[in-house]
Amino acid sequence: MDKKVLAGIALLFLVVFVFGCINQPQHNEVIKLNDTGWTQSSVASIAKSNNEFAIDLYLKYASNFNDENVFFSPYSVSSAFAMVYEGADGKTAGEIKDVFHFPENRSELRVSFAHIYNILNSENENYTLKTANALWAQKDYPFSQEYFDTIKNYYGGKVTNVDFINKSEEARRMINSWVESQTNDKIKDLIPPNVLTPDTRLVLTNAIYFKGNWTHPFDKDSTHEETFQSPKGNISVDMMYVKADFNYYENDEVQVLELPYEGENLSMVVFLPKGDLSDFENNLSLEKIENLTQQMSKKEVSVYLPKFKFETKYFMVDDLKEMGMPTAFSANADFTGMSKRGGLFIQNVIHQAYIDVNEEGTEAAAATGIVVGVTGIIEPTIFKADHPFMFVILEENTGEMLFVGRVMSPNYE
Repeated sequence: MDKKVLAGIALLFLVVFVFGCINQPQHNEVIKLNDTGWTQSSVASIAKSNNEFAIDLYLKYASNFNDENVFFSPYSVSSAFAMVYEGADGKTAGEIKDVFHFPENRSELRVSFAHIYNILNSENENYTLKTANALWAQKDYPFSQEYFDTIKNYYGGKVTNVDFINKSEEARRMINSWVESQTNDKIKDLIPPNVLTPDTRLVLTNAIYFKGNWTHPFDKDSTHEETFQSPKGNISVDMMYVKADFNYYENDEVQVLELPYEGENLSMVVFLPKGDLSDFENNLSLEKIENLTQQMSKKEVSVYLPKFKFETKYFMVDDLKEMGMPTAFSANADFTGMSKRGGLFIQNVIHQAYIDVNEEGTEAAAATGIVVGVTGIIEPTIFKADHPFMFVILEENTGEMLFVGRVMSPNYE
């Protein structure tokens, strides 16, 4: 088939999790989306679907990047693909639905995503959490106005017309500039040169921003140098320390610790295996994560956590194909819900994230958890993350995993 007939859709997913004491970036005014018809059960169902995908993708990356750090936003990828799903039909839609665990009922999907969007963009004096979507469409291409209206009303995705055919580099700069404006200029050049081509017809972008501090900040004076048992050999790290009452659970396999952020609506849950992280990952499932976190209870814990900061960037096409949705990236893709002209397929999927965890919170540019009985002398419970661990960042109202990652080597520069 002639390449000119196969007009491509470049789907570019961004996540940036920003915390700290930097100046807050200017965000566009957040408009409340139409979530009429949402229910507690429908939102819980969508959150569970997104969390299922979170564990699926985490295990995929844990396998692909054997001894490396992993960090991404399953919420960001799922919400972006929900917008794609709205324009997909037939086998293409079925594969997307299965990979992301979306419901058959698209009305339930969209009002639930709209309600979650409204929750994430609610004002809170204790922290800042924002998410934004945008669509960049080839001017004069016959996209469905109904599709664009659905994305605007339920996902907050405003459409900007650009000229990929004659001015793809100008379009790239415009999109990257939007990304930078949503992330306080911390994420630059999300879309590399030559990713957008004259065949590109639509780009979808998603950004998520969080700025918050720990409820129980680590004592800077207690931060000290310690050894971290990295798979590539022992390394020296800055180990933070705090002792307070935390939600905590442990069994023979793992220690689980919840570190809340101010406002109590978000928290980081750290899973610190007592053996190798790979052994914990081998039996990992959403059911296991839920079971572990449900058994946590308040306990005084002495916490040692390394400062860590790293950036990730994933080109996700092959991963998503292998996870079960190859059709969307082929000439057989069916996105007639976006345009009746047909011939649209996904060219690329990019996901980028950055996290900085320090004594005050998780600071400066994109982001990111046991029960024991003792007798006799009561010894303090020790949670010492001096070897690889997994973590998730949860939004408590929805149960949504906004971010998932693991630390194999907590570099901090």
